[in-house]
Amino acid sequence: MFTYLCFMINEKSVLALIHLIDDPDDSIYEHVRGQIKSYGKDAIPILEHSWENEDLGLLFQHRIEEIIHEIQFENCKEELLQWKNSVEKDLLKGAIIVAKYQYPGLKVENVYNELEKIKKDIWLEINSNQTAFEKIKTFNKVFYEIHRFKGNTQSFHSPLNSFINTVLETKKGNPLTLSLIYSIIAQELEIPVYGVNLPNHFVLCYMDKNNVQMMLPEKSKYGVLFYINTYSKGTIFYENDIVQFLGQLKITPDRSHFEPCSNTIMIQRMLTNLIASFQQVGNAEKVEELIELRSIFE
Repeated sequence: MFTYLCFMINEKSVLALIHLIDDPDDSIYEHVRGQIKSYGKDAIPILEHSWENEDLGLLFQHRIEEIIHEIQFENCKEELLQWKNSVEKDLLKGAIIVAKYQYPGLKVENVYNELEKIKKDIWLEINSNQTAFEKIKTFNKVFYEIHRFKGNTQSFHSPLNSFINTVLETKKGNPLTLSLIYSIIAQELEIPVYGVNLPNHFVLCYMDKNNVQMMLPEKSKYGVLFYINTYSKGTIFYENDIVQFLGQLKITPDRSHFEPCSNTIMIQRMLTNLIASFQQVGNAEKVEELIELRSIFE
């Protein structure tokens, strides 16, 4: 069962400072801004209420927007740092933190509810007597045909492809985010599917938990039964296909190209994809902030 936590704390002591935000003296504004930011996210509801209800001019509104964004960004950094230092490094929670960078008001429960719905639809079709191949075939039918997920081939570099909430909403994403959603649901269903950090692509592997390969003439030295291309409707492929793919890129094969990667690497790569996406659209401010977020892992 997917679960989530939501905490809200209201802090009203910033009210006296808000009316000093549009002071023409920059040194006073910097002091006021620092004081308000010291309250953290508790100050945001008060700032938003003032922005909506007090007509004090464009400078007032612009500075409130600036302070709100700075608080939200600092909060995102703090959450990401806590996630990185946590023991479990829950993949879904990591993806939600990244999404909250762009959508700070994200209703987290909507993400969990949508994933739960997809999981239940797949669970109804899968049974314990199915082979690994049969389970993935059933999974793919529900994921791609019923819920209509697909790779966003028309707007591959769009930032929307990297936020879990927008991918769940539009049903279109890049290889990494589709793989992330696919693997989160699969693992909830106790299907051993994990991410593989291939260069220029991201895929999944189905781990051979039941030693099926003991009955096969050729065994994978990486403990993988087969691989899954989520960007291509869950197509199954094998180790030799990865070797050929790397050969086309003129990259020497490495164990990391065949084995499951960590959740940390997946979130790092998500941030890297977003940096590239915002570079494409020329948003230097977001590129700078995302590089700062990624540096948490470095």
